[in-house]
Amino acid sequence: MPDAASQRLFLALWPDAAQREGLERHAGAWTWTEAARRTRPERLHVTLHFLGTVSAATVTALRSGLDVRWEGCELLLDRPTVWPPGIAVLEASQVPPALAAFHARLGAQLQALQVPVETRRYRPHVTLARKGFGSTPPPGFQPLAWQAGPGYALVRSLPGGQGYATLQAFG
Repeated sequence: MPDAASQRLFLALWPDAAQREGLERHAGAWTWTEAARRTRPERLHVTLHFLGTVSAATVTALRSGLDVRWEGCELLLDRPTVWPPGIAVLEASQVPPALAAFHARLGAQLQALQVPVETRRYRPHVTLARKGFGSTPPPGFQPLAWQAGPGYALVRSLPGGQGYATLQAFG
C-alpha cells in the first residue's frame, strides 16, 4: 500500500481558453445517456504519460528532471468515439510526428528517473465523459485543431475525484 506522501501523477497538455471552449462545444453537441458523467471543463486535457502512484522522493526528482524541450505541434482531434469501458473521447486518428517524438523523449527521461512507462500504443485524446456507453457524437462533426505545447505539466490527481493540481509546469 502506498505511503501517505505518495501521489497519483500524470504528464499532460492543457488547452488554452479557446481550445477549451471548442472542446466544450463539441461535448455539448453529443447525445448523452442519463448515466454519462461528463468531464468538467477545467479537467479537460491530453495525457502524455500516466505515472501512477509515485513516492514523494520521486516527485522531487520528476520536478527537476522532466524539463524536456519541444516546439509543440498541431494535434488534430478528429475521431469522436466511446471506448470500452464507456469512456467517451475525442481522439486523434494520427499522432503528429513531433508529438510522437516528444512522447518518446519524455518516456526515455521517465525511465532514466526509474519511473515505469506504459507500453500501450500512445493514443492522444481528451476524455469527454465516463459511463458514456450509448452516447453518440454529433453528426457532421468538424475536427478540432489543438496547438499542443510547447508547455506541459506534471499533474497530481486529487483524492476522491476532486480534480487535479499542477505540481510543475514545463516549457
